[in-house]
Amino acid sequence: MIHLVAFLGNYGNKYSATRHNAAWIFADALPFAHRLDWQAKFKGLYCSVGMAQLVDWISRDALCKTESDAVPVAAERAPARAEHASSKIFFLKPQTYMNASGESIIELVNFYKLKAEEVLVVHDELELPVGTISFKWSGGLGGHNGLRSTKAVLNTADFWRLRFGIGRPNDDDVAAYVLSPFTSDERITLEQTFPNAAELLARALLAQEPSALLKTWGKKKIG
Repeated sequence: MIHLVAFLGNYGNKYSATRHNAAWIFADALPFAHRLDWQAKFKGLYCSVGMAQLVDWISRDALCKTESDAVPVAAERAPARAEHASSKIFFLKPQTYMNASGESIIELVNFYKLKAEEVLVVHDELELPVGTISFKWSGGLGGHNGLRSTKAVLNTADFWRLRFGIGRPNDDDVAAYVLSPFTSDERITLEQTFPNAAELLARALLAQEPSALLKTWGKKKIG
């Protein structure tokens, strides 16, 4: 099961609308975003939500509306996880800048004694076009410095990823590309993926076995 969702990005107004901050843009657009009580901790912005509370939010926002039994099943399981750290879902926005994201993630992981396979990293992905989302387990890092930092601190690449396609630049200046803002058309296309991405996130957090989602959500073109 997944217990930590780490949204990778760079803090500061300078970077807020850039391609590298696709995960933070998504986090702020979640239907339950206004209910999250962020606080400064673990070298980032952090909040925790009890599983029963999260199930209520998912039900209230109809995030799993395409499978009528998804929320009731999760609701039955939630009480069994009460009174334990693992009964909570932790959300994290590292405030270390992208290249050192792992420093924030490992502080929370160590504090709550989580395992790498209980971590879901949400990030931008050059190898996917804008308008595509992807749920992935382990694998390569694709040159992504946030993933590289996460792998370094966890000593493994075996963690979950929710990827937002940002496409590749027309030239070789990848650094300038990821740190530049989305075009207006790209931003519209990105935001068109958010309802499906929110459903995917909800399903991943409710799932006893997230691997069951890989067939459907391994790569989904939305926009």
